[in-house]
Amino acid sequence: MKQLTKDQMLSVVTEASKRMTEAHYSSELVGAFYDRQTPACQFITAHEKELGGTEGVVNLVFHCALVAEAFRRAGGRVRTLSYEDLDAAARDALPRLEQVQLAVHEFIMANVEHAEAQKLIAMIALAIDSIA
Repeated sequence: MKQLTKDQMLSVVTEASKRMTEAHYSSELVGAFYDRQTPACQFITAHEKELGGTEGVVNLVFHCALVAEAFRRAGGRVRTLSYEDLDAAARDALPRLEQVQLAVHEFIMANVEHAEAQKLIAMIALAIDSIA
């Protein structure tokens, strides 16, 4: 997939910020990502302890859902990630993402403080980028 622009990423983030006041928005976004991306979510959940518990997992999935939405809106076809897709994207995910999808990398660095979460979101973004 071609590189997402800052404007494409910002559009998704801005909409999410506005919709956070809706009662079920974030839970629906997270739930939809869980439904579509079962292997990725199982992988994320396996890191629950490093992410600080269930809240950390849900926060990470929320950010992954925003990234997936940005790719979808940019014309990418975001299919269900396989374990093989995740394995292929795992090595040095954050530095690689900076090289291939700078806007997504900047979004992660600006919005996610937890280092392990940054790496996992980057890995999932790379996996989406490789199949979108």
